[in-house]
Formats: sequence, structure tokens, C-alpha cells
Amino acid sequence: MEFHEQRILPAVRHIKDLEKLLHSPYIYIVLLDLHIAQLKSVVALAKRHGKKVFLHVDLIRGLQSDAYATEFLCQEFEPYGLLSTKANVITKAKQKGIIAIQRIFLIDSSSLEKSYALLAKTQPDYIEVLPGALTEVIAEVKEHTGIPILAGGFIRSIEDVETALTAGATAITTSDKKLWEYYENK
Repeated sequence: MEFHEQRILPAVRHIKDLEKLLHSPYIYIVLLDLHIAQLKSVVALAKRHGKKVFLHVDLIRGLQSDAYATEFLCQEFEPYGLLSTKANVITKAKQKGIIAIQRIFLIDSSSLEKSYALLAKTQPDYIEVLPGALTEVIAEVKEHTGIPILAGGFIRSIEDVETALTAGATAITTSDKKLWEYYENK
């Protein structure tokens, strides 16, 4: 996967936002806050427009985020990748041969140490560091793990995006439509 060509990974919370992205140059998109009944039509629509879809397993309403759900998602929808905070989801996604993005929330030094232990166990393809505005920690996590970093959460401005990228993030996940528009043709 080559995110370096796409600095922003639009994270879609509403179908109307997806509709706008369908005709954008963005290839990789993250689908958030979907109801399980919407998955089939939404994923098919995105794929018909040449989009590579990441599903945030923990935010699919009506589906428990576990290894069984992961297997179901992989078989039924063939997403490009899955995001989750759960080790069993990441492990199963990797077994199924799709991109696995481990989400970690960093609130203090203890959560960082626990995240390192989790990452050593799951060995995801990418790590999403939240909040993404912790640029010093982005560099530290990248150096410690050797795994590419996505930055998400509290990225509110172009300066925040550029600072996170300079710190070592491969790309930024954001639901901020102003940032999508700004980076659309960059």
C-alpha cells in the first residue's frame, strides 16, 4: 500500500460525505460509524468508484468486534483493510491477508507501554496513533516498532497535518472535510 501518494485518508462518518468522495482523487478511504445493514451497499458503491475501503470494525453498529466478525467482514465484503483497537481483529485480518491497522490511544506513559506490548503481539501492517497531534510520540512509536504510523484525532489544521507528517506519520486519518478539500489535489 502506498499512502505516500495520499497524505490524507478521509474517514467517512456519513453517507453524504462518501458521495462527495466518490468523485474525488482519493483512493483510500476509511468507513466509520456504519450500521451492519448499510455495509453491503456502501462498500459496493465505494468499490464501483475505484475506492479502496478500510472498515473500522469497532465502529460497525450491530456487529461485535471480534475474530468471527472479522472473518465475516473479510469474506463478505473483501475490504482493503480493517482498523481496530482489538488484538484478535488485527490477528484475524492478517491471517485473511488484508491490511491490518492497530489503533492505539495514548493518554499517558502507561498506555504507551501497554501499546508496545500489544503491537509486539499483533504486528499490524500500520499503527494509527491517537491523538495524532502527539507528534513527539509518533516519532517514538515509529522508531520503537518499525511499523508505519497513521495519525488520527485532534488533527485540526494544515499545520497539524504537516507537523504529523514531518514527525514520521505516513498519512493522516481525518473526518475534517476542510482538510480533505485542501489535500485533494496535493
